[in-house]
Amino acid sequence: MASHTIGVFPASGGIGGSTVKHLLPRFPAKDLVFVARNLANLALASAAGATVRQANYDDDKSLEHAFDGVETLFLISYPSVEYEHRAEVSLRSFRRVPSIGEMATNLENLKRHRAAINFALRSGVKYIFYGSLGFAGFTGSEANNETVAHVMRAHLDTEKYLEECRHQHPGFAYTVVREGLYSESYPLYTAFFDPNNPVDEIKIAHDGSGPGISWVKREELGEGTAELLRIFAKEPKEFQYRNSTVLLSGSRTWTLEETVDILAKIAKKPVKIRQVSDEEFAQQSQVPPNFTYRGVDLSKPWATAFEAFRQGEASVASPLLRELLGREPEDFETTISSYKV
Repeated sequence: MASHTIGVFPASGGIGGSTVKHLLPRFPAKDLVFVARNLANLALASAAGATVRQANYDDDKSLEHAFDGVETLFLISYPSVEYEHRAEVSLRSFRRVPSIGEMATNLENLKRHRAAINFALRSGVKYIFYGSLGFAGFTGSEANNETVAHVMRAHLDTEKYLEECRHQHPGFAYTVVREGLYSESYPLYTAFFDPNNPVDEIKIAHDGSGPGISWVKREELGEGTAELLRIFAKEPKEFQYRNSTVLLSGSRTWTLEETVDILAKIAKKPVKIRQVSDEEFAQQSQVPPNFTYRGVDLSKPWATAFEAFRQGEASVASPLLRELLGREPEDFETTISSYKV
């Protein structure tokens, strides 16, 4: 394999940390650049010889040279369920890579995903793998680009912006990696059910029936992404997913009722779903603290995920992760049986 510099940002956290772990044995360390807010999380990567840099989404100055020398960047989304701060540009979108002066002038309008993409382009990044989310769904092999899920809007906006950049910047290309919903994220969709302190009823804006969710282990998403990057770096021009969208998911779909049955089994206690309104879901005492960002409670917008489930947005089970791993992805019950909330 010819030398090819791969960057990851943010390179810590669940997906970032797992991807870093699985990139290290696949690439020479000198060809890896990991960017994160907390460099302590990258100590092992640094010791292995990878380049580590400090930057974060909310500090444009830190992003200015974070991607220098990187040819291909795995860009993981901003860790929030907000829309505006992650993706929306209130006045205009940049139609070319802006100068540093323009960046400073337009900071109030330039949102986090687009800012990171623009800084990457200014640094010479030629290819971006974007870590999107597994809502919106697919029709056949074609990715759908509409959603009712609030949490997915910023991702679709970012996906669209990458396509705009492809037309505006010759030589630039991308792959959108829609990551199936993490098995470990089940509390978000079960009103923060805790098997260690189980309740009798889970009150959500859904009756538990299908279509369901193709749950996938977060660690395996990182591993699959690392393998996808290895395949790309080996033959970039022949990469079959250039300028397209792929889905990494589990191999089967679980309804919310089946999901809760597994949680009840782990809790060793009968647990039922009780369907409530979006408002009732959002007003439960344990919900707002987990969905409040910058002082704004997004619990009710989050409840749109339940309507997305009803419409089958998260129900597609793709074979791609299995192909990348060379084995069946771990099933939901196995993952959650050993997972600590």
